[in-house]
Amino acid sequence: MSTRRATGVGLVGLLAGLTHSLAPAAAQSSADRAMQSAGTAARTKLNAWTVGLAGGLLEGAPIRFATEIARVADEGDALHVLPIVTRGPTENVEALLYLRGVDAAIINSDALEQFRTLVPNIDQRISYILNLFPSDLHVFVRPEIQSLADLRGKRVNFNTPGTTAAYSGPLIFNRLRLEVEKTFIPHPAALEQMRKGEGGMAGVVFVTSKPVDAFSRGRWDGGFKFLPVESEDLGFYTPSALTSQDYPQLIRGGEEVPTISVSTILASYNWPKGSDRYARLARLVDHLFSRLDRLQTPGFHPAWRDVNVAAQVPGLRRFTAAQEWIERNRGNLQRGAASAASGAPVGGSPQR
Repeated sequence: MSTRRATGVGLVGLLAGLTHSLAPAAAQSSADRAMQSAGTAARTKLNAWTVGLAGGLLEGAPIRFATEIARVADEGDALHVLPIVTRGPTENVEALLYLRGVDAAIINSDALEQFRTLVPNIDQRISYILNLFPSDLHVFVRPEIQSLADLRGKRVNFNTPGTTAAYSGPLIFNRLRLEVEKTFIPHPAALEQMRKGEGGMAGVVFVTSKPVDAFSRGRWDGGFKFLPVESEDLGFYTPSALTSQDYPQLIRGGEEVPTISVSTILASYNWPKGSDRYARLARLVDHLFSRLDRLQTPGFHPAWRDVNVAAQVPGLRRFTAAQEWIERNRGNLQRGAASAASGAPVGGSPQR
């Protein structure tokens, strides 16, 4: 065989081999592109209507509210509410301001106070969607303590860092000009110290929805009590009361102990109208407000029964989409309030 012919046969064989090897590679490349395209489509679909909702610590009420909002507002691909366990109300404000993927958060209205000097325009960046429930101040003390003044210089526990009590409690005590030795240990440990008269623990401060199981179900000797708390300079706080209905073992029938409360709210980042993130929050508003009656049935947190869509929050403005929903449905809301007051069934359904 001549060299030329041998070379020609070799080239043909080489080309055939290359063609044979390139065909599967091309097919594989096509399959990879298809998989990548499918993955991109799935990622886009999953993220398109996802709303990140910062809740709070696992042991707190806010994360339960966040989870229940998700249970009711979720609707397949149309809306996915993602509750997020966080470190507490103050961190939730930071999450709203700076954390990617967080559009809404459950916070206490006074949690914005410490940010006003750092973020002067915070009122333009954060607004509220819904006033969820009041977190009532409970100042529970040993028998020898008769007034707030008796607590001066004594040990008072404000629960662990990140809880509402650990944040709002010291703010309230500063407002009352009440200097105490603050501790931040778990409340069950502090209550046990109080009960036994150990460690100089004179009182504990809860800032939460009532009733608190430790007081409504626990057994306490005579003399343990709640102290009345009244303030003329309320600011973010509103007057409230602990009643015998809340704590029959600690408050005599028909009596009540005056106190103050701070609003726990569903807040949102103030995304500009017309933006993608605004559209997500607007859909959350529609789903949540239209289905609020579901949250007021047995199986959900009892505080939902007192939630009023139209209730305002002192010192804050409402998210635009939420205010517009209320305006569209004001007639139905007024009829619903009148029917609830009379005990009659509520007719009609809100505009979607």
